[in-house]
Amino acid sequence: MFDYDFQPYHTYRVPAFSRMGMVATSQPLAAQAGLEMLKNGGNAIDAAVATAACLSVVEPTSNGIGSDAFALVWANGKLHGLNASGIAPQSISIEAIKQRGFKSMPVHGLEPVMVPGAPAAWAECIRRFGKKSLKEVMQPAINYAENGFPVSTVVAKNWKLNFEQYNETLKDPMFKPWFEMFAPGGRPPRAGDMWSSQDQAQSLSIIAETDASDFYKGELADRIDRFSRDHGGFIRRSDLETYRPVWVNPISVNYRGYDIWEMPPNGQGLVTLIALNILKQFHFDYKDSVNTYHKQIEALKLAFIDGEKYITDPRDMGDEVSELLSETYAEKRSRLIDEEAIEPIPGTLPKGGTVYLATADKEGNMVSFIQSNYKGFGSGIVIPGTGISLQNRGHSFSLDQSDANSLAPGKKTYHTIIPGFMTKNGQALGAFGVMGEYMQPQGHLQVVTNMIDFHLHPQAALDAPRWQWISGKTILVEPDFPEYIAQALKRRGHQIKVALDRGLFGRGQIILRNQHSGVFVGGTEPRADGEVAVW
Repeated sequence: MFDYDFQPYHTYRVPAFSRMGMVATSQPLAAQAGLEMLKNGGNAIDAAVATAACLSVVEPTSNGIGSDAFALVWANGKLHGLNASGIAPQSISIEAIKQRGFKSMPVHGLEPVMVPGAPAAWAECIRRFGKKSLKEVMQPAINYAENGFPVSTVVAKNWKLNFEQYNETLKDPMFKPWFEMFAPGGRPPRAGDMWSSQDQAQSLSIIAETDASDFYKGELADRIDRFSRDHGGFIRRSDLETYRPVWVNPISVNYRGYDIWEMPPNGQGLVTLIALNILKQFHFDYKDSVNTYHKQIEALKLAFIDGEKYITDPRDMGDEVSELLSETYAEKRSRLIDEEAIEPIPGTLPKGGTVYLATADKEGNMVSFIQSNYKGFGSGIVIPGTGISLQNRGHSFSLDQSDANSLAPGKKTYHTIIPGFMTKNGQALGAFGVMGEYMQPQGHLQVVTNMIDFHLHPQAALDAPRWQWISGKTILVEPDFPEYIAQALKRRGHQIKVALDRGLFGRGQIILRNQHSGVFVGGTEPRADGEVAVW
């Protein structure tokens, strides 16, 4: 366990502690839903699914029934990975998209819609590791959808921003159900307004009662198929019927004695691990130095550019993962980091919108879970009469046949959502995650180094000002990022820009467990409506 100083400081909030269980996520009602499961005899897996299902209702600006999901589950003394990312419809192709006049995958509409994996993820987690039924753990979500809930502050802000964008751009009749569901009365709900959806409640009930099978093989699948056919979409019931989430072996690197775990591709967690492998070639005396930030930024840039080149459906990758994570490759890439900012290029290998939650229980089970629409509300497509808002994950595909992540039928795309986990000497330390598209591996890198290199407790690790690499030498920093560091980075060639919107820098949660006392310590994101619910 980390040797933390838990004294409160004026710059950081204090963490939360508990012994019996803990749930951390970006919306208080969802955190309480998970805690309710723990108090009623459920385990961390039950709590995670209850929280995830509830988030699909109370934070629709980031996720929903039609989302994808990934999970890292510590159970029975082992870490298990669940990949519930969707696949491209069998009828889609690069040629078909180009024939519609697109030069790249669109953000909205039916073209970027892939098979959603979230309902299958909920059912599969409960089937394999849960103590309660799916119907039991989904009841809080059903209740909030049916009876309503007061919209929280950050959710209301994002709801308004999405509505304004959609109102300007989404004019096709296929988007009318979205406005009917999410802008009743012609406007989005404000903070504190009550919002509900009887259609969503009904669909959640059907998913709960059928262990999600109806979503993929029943009436809900038929409704998705029918709407897609009526509006020129590609997704069909046959695509839904053949979908299965997949249990996989997580990947890791050892960073200064701690094993940091991520999901393997098609997730972008590989980027975090490549960067950590590069960074461990260096030593950092203290956090707030230009040398620290410079090397973190440069390592991240090198890792990201490799991820962009190589990450795609794992079935289309060879030995790239092991090669990218090799010590030899890390040492080679680290030699590219000098005193000046670089324009990163991919290395040459040997030939061969989102919600996050963490849960923990007294038995030692822990879950790192993430699900997402991808961008905001997703595709802008709501299936009439169901309350199901579909993700737009296919937007990540390339229409260049030569790219590793080129669009193809039945293929998984490069996925931005990534849960993280940490172990030491084969024992679980805890779950962590930072939401926010391409900010996610950057957020993982920053909170991990904050905790390991600079001994910040989970809440301080989340509170600390963040940076974000955009492209080339451009770096965004938060308003409270140290000005003297920003100026020093400029002198090294970085193009520093201050971003006033802290929402651009991700929203994270962390739960760690003391291996000796069993006490949990948790932190929640100051950039969200988050809460650490404790027992």
